[in-house]
Amino acid sequence: MAKNDRIDFADLRLFLAIVRCRSFRLTAIELGQTPSAVSHAMRRLEDRLGAKLLNRTSRAVSPTEAGLDLASRLEDGFNQIGSALESFEAPGTARLGSLRLNVFADAAHLLVAPALPEFARLCPDVQLTVVVDNRPIDIVAEGYDAGIRYGHHVPEDMIAVPLTGPQQWVMAASPAYLKKHGTPRHVSELADHNCLQLLLGDNSSYRWEVSVAGKKTPIRVPGSITINDTATTISACKAGMGIAYLLEARIADELARRTLRVVLEDHACAEDPLHMYYSGRRYNHPALLSLINIIRKQQSLAKISRSRE
Repeated sequence: MAKNDRIDFADLRLFLAIVRCRSFRLTAIELGQTPSAVSHAMRRLEDRLGAKLLNRTSRAVSPTEAGLDLASRLEDGFNQIGSALESFEAPGTARLGSLRLNVFADAAHLLVAPALPEFARLCPDVQLTVVVDNRPIDIVAEGYDAGIRYGHHVPEDMIAVPLTGPQQWVMAASPAYLKKHGTPRHVSELADHNCLQLLLGDNSSYRWEVSVAGKKTPIRVPGSITINDTATTISACKAGMGIAYLLEARIADELARRTLRVVLEDHACAEDPLHMYYSGRRYNHPALLSLINIIRKQQSLAKISRSRE
């Protein structure tokens, strides 16, 4: 019997996951196994190939030259397998392997969380990992299959699939705040208000953007509170701490319940649609395509529902 006949397909996929995660522990978490089982599987694979694939220390795992070469060849092979399965739309083809996503917080709340129940129903065997991260990152270098960002933040060498229509950024405040401090009628009046500052994932302060004569215009606003989390910003805004700059879709419930009100509505700023993006070098994981379809269908139904209100 040839040596290759005794190698398990699952061990090869596990090896690729280790190369991506650079950790037995993280790989075990991703695949739902124990670190000892992952380590044992890699020893078995190395024994059967007769080659050392991984350098192991107490703090890290890294591929050897032979390991890197094998990983590259396996990646191409799995890409071809994935492409074949993608074109084969039989029941169950979207149930393979693992899927790692990196999404920013608003997208996680608006798009991913509502899609999870249906995704779990359609792809029960997929190990889905969703990392909520507002940093600008290289999803390929950091081991993710796909990410969600605004269209203009997607690198040019990536394939981008729109999930939503254009998004609207608005300025909002609580009725209590407006009663105490007054409602601004012009953008220049924001200088007399406390504006909740937005901290970006790279720790830079975000300049609000408003529509002036149909053009997107960045402005500086005063404020004593800086927050890098949308949920906390909404809570602070509802508590009357100041005027916040938020995605309108993110505060749809608060606006409907009138716990928040939009101010300077004519100066709301349009933003690119949210996109799922992934490397053109990687195959389109069937489960990723399922998730995209679920999100887009839910967005379409929500749009129809809003139009009937």
